[in-house]
Amino acid sequence: MFVVKTQILENYGAHSADGKFSNGNAYWKMKGGNEYIVNDVERPQDAMAFIAAKYMVNDLYCKEFPLEAVTWKEWQNELMDLDEGYRAFLVENAIPVSPLQT
Repeated sequence: MFVVKTQILENYGAHSADGKFSNGNAYWKMKGGNEYIVNDVERPQDAMAFIAAKYMVNDLYCKEFPLEAVTWKEWQNELMDLDEGYRAFLVENAIPVSPLQT
C-alpha cells in the first residue's frame, strides 16, 4: 500500500481572461493537493502511474499531478510529526483507491 501525494496548480488568469501563455494571461498559483491511499499495487511507480492515469487533471484552469509516493508506514511516521488537528484533517481527507476497484 502506498500514499501518493499530488500538487494542484490553479490558473487565475483563466478566471478573468483566456488564461493562455501565448496571450500573456496565464497566472498559475500553487494550491494544496490530495493524498491518495493506493491499494493493490506492488511498487511506488505503479501507484503514481495509476493516480496519473485515473485522477490527474491537465487543462487551462487546473493541473493536478503526482509528486511522490511513500509507503503506508512512511506516511504514518510523517503524520506523527504533525499537529493533531492537521493530522486528523489529512487522514479524514485521504482518498482510498485501487486499480482493481475501477
